[in-house]
Amino acid sequence: MSEENITRIHLDGKEYILIGTAHVSKYSAEQVKEVIEAEQPDSVCVELDEQRYQSITEGSKWKEMDIIQVIKEKKASLLLMNLAISSFQNRMADQFGIKAGQEMIQGIESAKETGAKLVLADRNIQITFARIWGNLGLKGKSLLLSQVIASIFSKDTITEEELEKMKNQDTINAILNEFTESFPRLKKPLIDERDQYLAQKIKDAPGEKIVAVLGAAHVPGIKEEIKKEQDMAKLTERPPKSNVPKIIGWSIPVFILAIIAYTFFANPSAGLAQTISWIIWNGSLSALGAAIAMGHPLTILTAFVAAPITSLNPLLAAGWFAGLTQAYMRRPNVRDFETLTEDVFSVKGFWRNKVSRILLIVVLSNLGSSLGTFIGGADVIRVFFENI
Repeated sequence: MSEENITRIHLDGKEYILIGTAHVSKYSAEQVKEVIEAEQPDSVCVELDEQRYQSITEGSKWKEMDIIQVIKEKKASLLLMNLAISSFQNRMADQFGIKAGQEMIQGIESAKETGAKLVLADRNIQITFARIWGNLGLKGKSLLLSQVIASIFSKDTITEEELEKMKNQDTINAILNEFTESFPRLKKPLIDERDQYLAQKIKDAPGEKIVAVLGAAHVPGIKEEIKKEQDMAKLTERPPKSNVPKIIGWSIPVFILAIIAYTFFANPSAGLAQTISWIIWNGSLSALGAAIAMGHPLTILTAFVAAPITSLNPLLAAGWFAGLTQAYMRRPNVRDFETLTEDVFSVKGFWRNKVSRILLIVVLSNLGSSLGTFIGGADVIRVFFENI
């Protein structure tokens, strides 16, 4: 058995066998199978959390998704980001004839075949993203969202050189690689903290012989971190939510309403002009977002009517109303859910599939409404100063 990419650690009477895999390599999956069969470990740890494990083992889950519930729970943007990542992986698989994560699937299967205990060793991906998001300022958040959306429209192929770099990263690292270069402080929640979390989960795995299937990039860090006791509560803590966005969110509509009310009192015709400007800018840009996503005419109308009102209430969003209207008017069928992961492979597919189109309507209508709030608000202030 080849010892290439294998690290053996003996600690406190236990043997840990770390397999540093390449997530886009067929050889890695074969090596995982070979090592587990030869070693017959008590436990097999895989670099997956519960959510990604279910995604791998229950591919049909897409068919059970209730798109209306997704909108109501305010998860449309998160789902769209997941689909963008899926689009990236599908494009890579199509170009090189490979399947990302095949070595993890092999680890799961080999654990079952040998009777080893399967341990999902990675931190919940939503916690990781929450801690990444918490480390970003407004500029960083805008850049991250624009990068994810741009990946949907990108027709660029992946070069052989880029593929080789990806073989030494895990899936999440590969997708956010360029972004972490721009924001070095993201290395802590994305890589360092996960090294610590993975190390502790591997260390706590039952039995005396443990095989861990890991992205090669994590092995050096885990070799060091496994010697220490990690504070798992701290590593799984979500960053505290700042009250600043909430304060700003309520301050803007109160400020806008106060200015319009004062202008109406001083000059009714100017106040009417402010109101019309607010409605036109908010409604038109939100409706434009719905139209770009090829929404139903009633969906576009809903975005236009809802935006000027929802912009004055931070608890509401025009995109939710537009998305719900689209879901009722163009209800996705079983086939839309079955072909969802294939359709997001292309820009045309994103618009053709009724599920992804609804998500685009939610996001683009909200984006248009936000833009309308800034432009309409600026115009309201302009009219105010012209008439005081």
